[in-house]
Amino acid sequence: MYGTFWALIPAIVAILLALITKEVYSSLFIGIIVGGFFYANFGFEGAMNHIFSEGLIAALADPYNVGIILFLIFLGIIVAMMNKAGGSAAFGEWASAHIKTRVGAQLATVVLGCLIFIDDYFNCLTVGSVMRPVTDRHKVSRAKLAYLIDATAAPICIIAPISSWAAAVSAFAPEGTNGLMLFVRAIPYNYYALLTIVMMVGLTIAKVDFGPMARHEKNALNGDIFTVQRTDNNGDSQAVVGKGKVIDLVFPIVILIAGCVIGMIYSGGFFSGENFVD
Repeated sequence: MYGTFWALIPAIVAILLALITKEVYSSLFIGIIVGGFFYANFGFEGAMNHIFSEGLIAALADPYNVGIILFLIFLGIIVAMMNKAGGSAAFGEWASAHIKTRVGAQLATVVLGCLIFIDDYFNCLTVGSVMRPVTDRHKVSRAKLAYLIDATAAPICIIAPISSWAAAVSAFAPEGTNGLMLFVRAIPYNYYALLTIVMMVGLTIAKVDFGPMARHEKNALNGDIFTVQRTDNNGDSQAVVGKGKVIDLVFPIVILIAGCVIGMIYSGGFFSGENFVD
């Protein structure tokens, strides 16, 4: 089945199920099971061995994968901490006093997304948590907020020299090639990332929405920012202990960004006397 159309079936099954059921995790798991059976020629024992022994256990034994999992866990903890401390709500109140229009709220989302360029996961978690109260007040649909965040996070990270993407992409440079310099020189030719950011600004200023997004935005203007039935129970919880301040949001973000930059420099051997660029 290698090199044939059948190799695409597991991915197609996962994508179709995700679109139909709106359940991403279960759809991916079913796709993995289908792929396992295809790999083992539909033998049950071989499929289970491939999925769990060669797949799950092997993935968890890889320090790189474990590092990503821990990174995401700590990101979630930091975002939850900012919410519980009232930092996100305080920033929302401050932003609401300075952002007066729906267009302004959307542009602020794009700008903040461009400022947090360390990592796309951190970008999505932070910008979503911070800007959600602002866009809700200005009746911007959650679908539009998600689109602005997602369409900004990856493009800004792939053109930022100091980011997890820069480190990863530079590592694939051929031996003897300066990976970082190659990455920097390629930035002007990264048309997807550059044009996507420009398009986000253009669509926002021009107030252009079409297809399902137009329906979401129309419903948001009428007070329904979700359009579809909500499935989260506590994702919008803004429970605050005491009086939150903007510094409760800014300080953890600054510390995290500084820590990421220092960590990348350290792992690159800068403090060991090695050439930072090489």
